[in-house]
Amino acid sequence: MTDIDWDHLRAVATEAMERAYAPYSRYRVGAAALVTDGRVVAGCNVENASYGVGLCAECALVGDLQMSGGGQLVAFVCVNNEGQTIMPCGRCRQLLYEFALPGMLLETVSGIRTIDEVLPDAFGPRDLEDAAR
Repeated sequence: MTDIDWDHLRAVATEAMERAYAPYSRYRVGAAALVTDGRVVAGCNVENASYGVGLCAECALVGDLQMSGGGQLVAFVCVNNEGQTIMPCGRCRQLLYEFALPGMLLETVSGIRTIDEVLPDAFGPRDLEDAAR
Protein backbone atom coordinates (compact mmCIF):
# COMPACT_ATOMS: atom_id res chain seq x y z
CA MET A 1 0.00 0.00 0.00
CA THR A 2 3.00 2.29 -0.12
CA ASP A 3 2.74 2.91 -3.87
CA ILE A 4 -0.60 4.73 -3.81
CA ASP A 5 -0.77 7.55 -6.33
CA TRP A 6 -2.65 10.09 -4.20
CA ASP A 7 -2.33 12.76 -6.91
CA HIS A 8 -4.11 10.48 -9.39
CA LEU A 9 -6.86 9.66 -6.88
CA ARG A 10 -7.37 13.38 -6.19
CA ALA A 11 -7.53 14.06 -9.94
CA VAL A 12 -10.18 11.36 -10.41
CA ALA A 13 -12.12 12.67 -7.42
CA THR A 14 -11.94 16.20 -8.84
CA GLU A 15 -13.23 15.00 -12.21
CA ALA A 16 -16.09 13.22 -10.41
CA MET A 17 -16.83 16.39 -8.40
CA GLU A 18 -17.19 18.33 -11.64
CA ARG A 19 -20.06 15.98 -12.61
CA ALA A 20 -21.92 16.40 -9.31
CA TYR A 21 -25.56 17.42 -9.32
CA ALA A 22 -25.80 20.03 -6.56
CA PRO A 23 -28.31 22.71 -7.61
CA TYR A 24 -29.56 23.29 -4.04
CA SER A 25 -26.45 23.47 -1.86
CA ARG A 26 -24.05 24.22 -4.71
CA TYR A 27 -21.58 22.11 -2.69
CA ARG A 28 -20.20 19.60 -5.15
CA VAL A 29 -18.30 16.58 -3.86
CA GLY A 30 -16.26 13.95 -5.66
CA ALA A 31 -14.70 10.77 -4.33
CA ALA A 32 -12.23 8.25 -5.71
CA ALA A 33 -10.77 5.04 -4.36
CA LEU A 34 -8.22 2.43 -5.32
CA VAL A 35 -9.54 -1.15 -5.37
CA THR A 36 -7.52 -4.26 -4.48
CA ASP A 37 -7.34 -5.29 -8.16
CA GLY A 38 -5.89 -1.92 -9.22
CA ARG A 39 -9.09 -0.32 -10.54
CA VAL A 40 -10.02 3.19 -9.50
CA VAL A 41 -13.69 3.81 -8.76
CA ALA A 42 -15.35 7.19 -8.34
CA GLY A 43 -18.57 8.91 -7.38
CA CYS A 44 -20.15 12.33 -7.03
CA ASN A 45 -22.95 13.70 -4.89
CA VAL A 46 -26.43 13.84 -6.38
CA GLU A 47 -28.87 16.13 -4.61
CA ASN A 48 -32.65 15.96 -4.69
CA ALA A 49 -35.40 18.53 -4.07
CA SER A 50 -36.40 16.29 -1.15
CA TYR A 51 -33.14 16.98 0.66
CA GLY A 52 -32.95 13.75 2.64
CA VAL A 53 -33.07 11.70 -0.56
CA GLY A 54 -29.75 13.04 -1.91
CA LEU A 55 -26.81 10.71 -2.43
CA CYS A 56 -23.34 11.35 -1.11
CA ALA A 57 -20.33 10.90 -3.38
CA GLU A 58 -19.28 7.92 -1.26
CA CYS A 59 -22.61 6.18 -1.99
CA ALA A 60 -22.10 6.66 -5.72
CA LEU A 61 -18.51 5.39 -5.39
CA VAL A 62 -19.68 2.17 -3.70
CA GLY A 63 -22.24 1.75 -6.50
CA ASP A 64 -19.43 2.11 -9.04
CA LEU A 65 -17.39 -0.46 -7.08
CA GLN A 66 -20.19 -3.02 -7.17
CA MET A 67 -21.15 -2.32 -10.80
CA SER A 68 -17.57 -2.71 -12.00
CA GLY A 69 -16.82 -6.03 -10.32
CA GLY A 70 -16.77 -5.56 -6.56
CA GLY A 71 -13.66 -5.91 -4.43
CA GLN A 72 -12.27 -4.06 -1.47
CA LEU A 73 -11.15 -0.46 -1.18
CA VAL A 74 -7.45 0.13 -0.51
CA ALA A 75 -7.21 3.93 -0.50
CA PHE A 76 -9.81 6.73 -0.61
CA VAL A 77 -9.97 10.47 -1.15
CA CYS A 78 -12.87 12.93 -1.19
CA VAL A 79 -12.77 16.54 -2.46
CA ASN A 80 -15.11 19.53 -2.46
CA ASN A 81 -15.84 22.00 -5.24
CA GLU A 82 -12.61 23.86 -4.51
CA GLY A 83 -10.57 20.66 -4.84
CA GLN A 84 -9.85 20.56 -1.11
CA THR A 85 -9.67 17.22 0.66
CA ILE A 86 -12.68 16.73 2.94
CA MET A 87 -13.70 14.08 5.48
CA PRO A 88 -16.57 11.71 4.85
CA CYS A 89 -19.39 12.10 7.36
CA GLY A 90 -19.98 9.37 9.94
CA ARG A 91 -22.63 7.64 7.81
CA CYS A 92 -20.27 7.51 4.85
CA ARG A 93 -17.37 6.29 6.98
CA GLN A 94 -19.59 3.37 7.99
CA LEU A 95 -20.44 2.73 4.33
CA LEU A 96 -16.76 2.80 3.37
CA TYR A 97 -15.90 0.47 6.28
CA GLU A 98 -18.25 -2.15 4.82
CA PHE A 99 -16.19 -2.27 1.60
CA ALA A 100 -12.74 -1.47 3.00
CA LEU A 101 -9.73 -3.70 3.04
CA PRO A 102 -8.63 -3.89 6.69
CA GLY A 103 -6.38 -0.88 7.21
CA MET A 104 -7.75 1.02 4.20
CA LEU A 105 -6.09 4.43 3.93
CA LEU A 106 -7.94 7.73 3.64
CA GLU A 107 -6.50 11.08 2.76
CA THR A 108 -7.97 13.37 5.44
CA VAL A 109 -7.68 17.01 6.39
CA SER A 110 -5.10 15.94 8.98
CA GLY A 111 -3.08 13.58 6.78
CA ILE A 112 -3.26 9.93 5.79
CA ARG A 113 -5.29 7.87 8.29
CA THR A 114 -6.60 4.31 8.37
CA ILE A 115 -10.30 3.51 8.33
CA ASP A 116 -9.94 2.28 11.92
CA GLU A 117 -8.55 5.66 12.99
CA VAL A 118 -11.45 7.59 11.46
CA LEU A 119 -14.09 5.07 12.59
CA PRO A 120 -12.77 3.48 15.79
CA ASP A 121 -14.50 0.41 17.19
CA ALA A 122 -16.64 0.11 14.07
CA PHE A 123 -19.43 -2.42 13.69
CA GLY A 124 -19.33 -4.31 10.42
CA PRO A 125 -19.74 -7.55 8.51
CA ARG A 126 -17.30 -9.48 10.67
CA ASP A 127 -19.43 -8.72 13.73
CA LEU A 128 -22.48 -10.21 12.03
CA GLU A 129 -20.50 -13.28 10.96
CA ASP A 130 -19.35 -13.79 14.56
CA ALA A 131 -22.91 -13.43 15.87
CA ALA A 132 -24.20 -16.03 13.39
CA ARG A 133 -21.88 -18.72 14.80
